Amino acid sequence: MNTTTLRAEIGLGASAATAVLFSIFGKTWLADLTNTGSTTFFFVWLFLIMLWSSFAVVRHADCLAALLGEPYGTLILTLSVISIEVVMIAAVMMTGSDNPTLGRDMMFSVLMIVLNGLVGLSLLVGGLRHVEQAYNLQGSNSYLSVLIPMAVLGLIVPNYTLSASRGMMTPLQMIFTIVSTLTLYAAFLGMQTIRHREYFIAPTGQRVRAEGDAGEPDQHDHADLNVRSIPFHAVLLLANMIPIVILSKMLAKIMDFGIAEVGAPVALGGFLVAILVLSSEAMAAVRAALANQLQRSINICLGSGLATIGLTVPAVLVIGMVTGQEIVLGLNNADSALLILTFAVSLVNFSSARSNYFQGLVHLVLFLAYIILIFD
Repeated sequence: MNTTTLRAEIGLGASAATAVLFSIFGKTWLADLTNTGSTTFFFVWLFLIMLWSSFAVVRHADCLAALLGEPYGTLILTLSVISIEVVMIAAVMMTGSDNPTLGRDMMFSVLMIVLNGLVGLSLLVGGLRHVEQAYNLQGSNSYLSVLIPMAVLGLIVPNYTLSASRGMMTPLQMIFTIVSTLTLYAAFLGMQTIRHREYFIAPTGQRVRAEGDAGEPDQHDHADLNVRSIPFHAVLLLANMIPIVILSKMLAKIMDFGIAEVGAPVALGGFLVAILVLSSEAMAAVRAALANQLQRSINICLGSGLATIGLTVPAVLVIGMVTGQEIVLGLNNADSALLILTFAVSLVNFSSARSNYFQGLVHLVLFLAYIILIFD
């Protein structure tokens, strides 16, 4: 391993050391969270280290994308990040106070961030730089055709059933939701990676020429990456995920206490966790849009939304069934309306094979509406 590679992996050493220290001294350090100074210090420390690790995850996923090609590279990134999300939700559910809406708030936050925040920002910066961008219409439609029914069944329908309290499911409904969601997601992965892989690859010969731009873009431009072997990047990707998993329990404890102490909205916890988890994907999606690789941005954003519902809904329901916790998945009226509006706008904006900056602006307005509804 050369010097350049060692320098690139300094973050792994820092995150591993932090994980060891908190495993040994964490209970003592976090025993008294009423000390504002020390609690703030530990929160910032954990948040920055976990953020550093998440950036390392996306870097190694990008390297795997260069070696394996699309859509495998993006799929690896998406599954890695959503796995972190599931682990963090489980940690908060196991260690925090009884919060039946935690999983719902987390999933809704991820959907709003990726479907409005990341999609909006990617379309905006890509449109401003390249005027118009091309992508594979069949791929985006495939994502939405699975994501919409899964999200509605999991997050809206529970509000209208009569056999359980509002927003909750009966054991039979839970089992059906778990099985159907995992089945649909597994079938989608088979389509994405085997049967119809071409749907998720940038269309050839369909690139829209930007003003003053010449030539075709290199869809596999990874000149800024130090690409090595597949086993090397796969091992380091997993190695950078492990400290995040270990430290998530500590961060969850601080976050749960802080939100209760300051009287902040309960939904803020889900938003903060989602921001931390999705920061690496946000960087990858925006960078791809700027490089005129909008297909990769769409694969990241819509793929994250789909993986969130496909993996997190079953995980939350299973945890609830095993631990006996009450799980409320049904969104309130305002959030339900915003989710349906997001899907409607997505269907309209992804109805052609070209994008522009105005479409991104619309999604960002919806994202700001979501932020306002958290606090008001």
